Amino acid sequence: MLEARDRVGGRAWAVRNGTRIAMNGEETQTVAFAPGLYMNAGPARIPSFHTGFLGYARKFDVPMEVEVNSSRSAYIVGADGSRIRMRTAINDMRGHIAALLGKAVRQGSLDQTLSAADKERLLPFLSRYGDLAPDGRFVGTERSGFARLPGAGLTFGAHGQPLPLEQLLANEQLPMTLFEDDIYMQATMLEPVGGMDQVHIGIDRNLRRPSIRGAEALEMANTPDGVAVVWRDRASGETRRMTADYLICTLPLPVAAGLRSNLPAAVTSAIASVRYGESNKVGFDSPRFWEAEEQIYGGISFVGPPTGLIWYPSGDLFSERGMLLGCYNSGPVAEAFAKMPLADQIAAARAAVEKTHPGHGDKLANPAVINWSKVPYSLGPWPDWGAMSSGRGQEGHIDAPAYTLLQQPAGQIYFAGAHLSQTPGWQEGGIQSAWVQVSAIVDRVRQQERRAA
Repeated sequence: MLEARDRVGGRAWAVRNGTRIAMNGEETQTVAFAPGLYMNAGPARIPSFHTGFLGYARKFDVPMEVEVNSSRSAYIVGADGSRIRMRTAINDMRGHIAALLGKAVRQGSLDQTLSAADKERLLPFLSRYGDLAPDGRFVGTERSGFARLPGAGLTFGAHGQPLPLEQLLANEQLPMTLFEDDIYMQATMLEPVGGMDQVHIGIDRNLRRPSIRGAEALEMANTPDGVAVVWRDRASGETRRMTADYLICTLPLPVAAGLRSNLPAAVTSAIASVRYGESNKVGFDSPRFWEAEEQIYGGISFVGPPTGLIWYPSGDLFSERGMLLGCYNSGPVAEAFAKMPLADQIAAARAAVEKTHPGHGDKLANPAVINWSKVPYSLGPWPDWGAMSSGRGQEGHIDAPAYTLLQQPAGQIYFAGAHLSQTPGWQEGGIQSAWVQVSAIVDRVRQQERRAA
């Protein structure tokens, strides 16, 4: 295993106090978080159905903890700065929708679609779904929060008036109330204790032959006897050559495109054709004002462009300080964001926190910025397969010609990685891709042995 970096994990990178962040075209940052704090610069959550990744965590005794992926106390924030608690946005919207649908059913608007029995069963469900009044109107719900908290004795709790439907619809972040319904975001989400790199460190320490770090690949080639790789020892500057029977190349495709090789022209063209997306993060060391003052324990507030969201830490609740993510964006907005000076990126993230939590922006300290398109040996977070596939799907529906071609070996060289799976933005995809290619090599060797026998 050749690894160009001085650490394992690739994009599974937890930056901590003292970590040096080198990015192309930027001055190197040295992280100055308080002791114990870290920012998952790349992946930061694991769905419960990603059993490959979780299986390795179990196998190598890496402790896991719950990642609080959503909090009903967090906010959606409109472009005008207006804030709506997530619980209010979700439950008031449900109430309005249930009331409208119930009204349509009672007026007979759906008689051609619903049988009398369906209507009889649907109306009670809608009443429960939207927490409607007995007459079918939506007049508010305690699900959306208390206007008066319940207390001792006969101090009853009471809900407030529901937000008007037009106010909810006017908030540009309203669609993000559906965020946790995405199968990749559904509870329970998990994370390794101490940082996303811990599983990769666990795998590395159990290798029969330790990985060779600081080994920058320069060339890969098929040979009459197998494969050869030329690599540079980054510490000494020496160039070395290694041979083997087979090679599995897991380099991100923009990095692989920079290697010299004798691969077929169709393969090199396919590698070079793949454009990677954009993704950025800006993290801060901060006192945990969001917990004590606003009852937000983990989860995400969605703030819109240019920074996307504010992500609150799940671990070490009630401790003095935490790592607050003030920006996580992707796509065209992220491309423009990464072109800004780092100081402006930090200022934008700080402003997003200030807009969401007035009076707290100046409490954010020791910022760290990751622009994945500038990170050496990555040059991007994931391929933009969606624009190249017939189904235009980024997850689960990738069939681009380059993607299909690179599933096959080129001589003795095989290609693997999350970028060649149906989940290119998830570590589970890298594991699945590796299993497929290792199995293909095993089958190939067995067939050769049978022929030789």
